[in-house]
Amino acid sequence: MSLKSRGELPSRSVISQKWTLLLCVGCFCAGMLFTNRMWAVPESKGITRTTAVEAEKLKLVSEGCDPKTLQQKFVKRDSKDIIGEVHKTHHAIQTLDKTISNLEMELAAARAAQESIVNGSPISEDLQKTESSGRKRYLMVVGINTAFSSRKRRDSVRATWMPQGEKRKKLEEEKGIIIRFVIGHSATSGGILDRAIEAEDKKHGDFLRLEHVEGYLELSAKTKIYFATAVALWDAEFYIKVDDDVHVNIATLGETLVRHRKKPRVYIGCMKSGPVLAQKGVRYHEPEYWKFGEAGNKYFRHATGQLYAISKDLARYISINQHVLHKYANEDVSLGSWFIGLDAEHIDDRRLCCGTPPDCEWKAQAGNVCVASFDWSCSGICRSSERIKDVHRRCGEGENALWNAVF
Repeated sequence: MSLKSRGELPSRSVISQKWTLLLCVGCFCAGMLFTNRMWAVPESKGITRTTAVEAEKLKLVSEGCDPKTLQQKFVKRDSKDIIGEVHKTHHAIQTLDKTISNLEMELAAARAAQESIVNGSPISEDLQKTESSGRKRYLMVVGINTAFSSRKRRDSVRATWMPQGEKRKKLEEEKGIIIRFVIGHSATSGGILDRAIEAEDKKHGDFLRLEHVEGYLELSAKTKIYFATAVALWDAEFYIKVDDDVHVNIATLGETLVRHRKKPRVYIGCMKSGPVLAQKGVRYHEPEYWKFGEAGNKYFRHATGQLYAISKDLARYISINQHVLHKYANEDVSLGSWFIGLDAEHIDDRRLCCGTPPDCEWKAQAGNVCVASFDWSCSGICRSSERIKDVHRRCGEGENALWNAVF
């Protein structure tokens, strides 16, 4: 009889299903056990690694080395390094600028000498000294603008605030201050006016002669030539123009200028902005009034013409560009126009335009000694050849102030 007929096949199938179920349950349990063991290891390592990092951070914090603190320190250090490099670069630029300035001034001096030779004019004694002995550094050059008819004014200046003879030489050597009367030539070369100046210069030795024909309407041209000539002759930090009917305290002027010696381009004076006068026949008439806009307009800010000072860079700028600088009717306006488009600092110092006594006297008694004194009504000291001695006595700084000054 076959197995099927005995009924054994169904019984075997039942047993096989039971064992299959048990085997599945056993495999599942074994798998769970194996999975738990394998998962525990990486979890334990992860926990250990995280704990170590946190411990390192805690150690850094306890030692004052918090990562945030370290980052701030690094930022500060980088900022200091950057600032240091900027300072070094700025210093290098200043050094290069000074070198270029010196070379350009030497070139200007050479050009002045060459032009004198080409034009057949004698080279001035000051220029000969400059070429032969090299360029000495000075604090300032003071050019006193004067005219052929102003002999009495010049003598009054010599008798008051301008040192004479050996004192003037001592002033140049010890204090680095050059003072000269500035004048050109007459329309008739070698005429009586020129011979009178030559005789006066031979006696005092305090003139700077310009290649310029004197004339009231030519003051702008004279100012331009003065600065160009002064730059060629003397290497100074400042160049000053003053009229011969103004009282000046030289020591106070020097002390005022040295406060600005580290600035590259300075223009110092009593700044003003007067009206542009279009009407013909009036004093200070401006023929080119239309360039300044509508009628009734004012000039741009510029220093009054009685006394002003400019730094070496601006004087050199005038020297190099003198042939293309425009001249207006008024010389103080012309000078201001030459700097209007430059990166120059305008310094308004009212001590450069004090009034005559009692104004300058009161200020001197209060300890605020004036640099320059004059009368606005006369654009200078009224009757200066007669009154300047009184102004000097009452408003002067005293001779010892000049020799005791340290610039």
